[in-house]
Amino acid sequence: MKERCKWVPEAEYYRAYHDREWGAPVFEDRLLFEFLILEGAQAGLSWSTILKKRDHYRKVFDRFDAEKIAAYDQEKIEALLNDPGIVRNRLKVQSAVQNARSYLEICREYGDFHSYIWQFVEGRPVINRWKSLQEVPTSTPQSDAMSKDLKKRGFKFVGSTICYAFMQAVGMVNDHTVNCFRYEEINRIIENMPPK
Repeated sequence: MKERCKWVPEAEYYRAYHDREWGAPVFEDRLLFEFLILEGAQAGLSWSTILKKRDHYRKVFDRFDAEKIAAYDQEKIEALLNDPGIVRNRLKVQSAVQNARSYLEICREYGDFHSYIWQFVEGRPVINRWKSLQEVPTSTPQSDAMSKDLKKRGFKFVGSTICYAFMQAVGMVNDHTVNCFRYEEINRIIENMPPK
């Protein structure tokens, strides 16, 4: 039987997320944007709530096409707020629109989003060696710097803890505990990445 990080519940959908996605390095801009929006939506809630709603989020948020989201008007925002398939929090829905606009500004400045966001770890995942869940931080100097810069650029729901959860999810850090079967798998992916 595979050993997993202790935070992973028995639910199959959650195990699949841990086993296939969490912690794997992501450089695809749209997926990075999706994770940033979903991490913000999760604030104050459990990640399992967001995972269950993720497919519906993709549907009603135009598959996280930032150009389309940036153009959402009040009518679209109200429709989203009446949709039980997402987290119906006005500030979070409005922040998705604002964040899409700020995201597009970064893409214009840097040519893409991944070049900007990965600079906070100098373009390469940080490999940690946590033996237990208690050792894993909820924020780091890198997430502090990311949060500060994102806020300066107009992003909302990007506190340091949210940024660190985002960094963990998209593989900017390998925070699988060393006893987890994914720890070495992720390290092999990192080893095979081209030099920065």
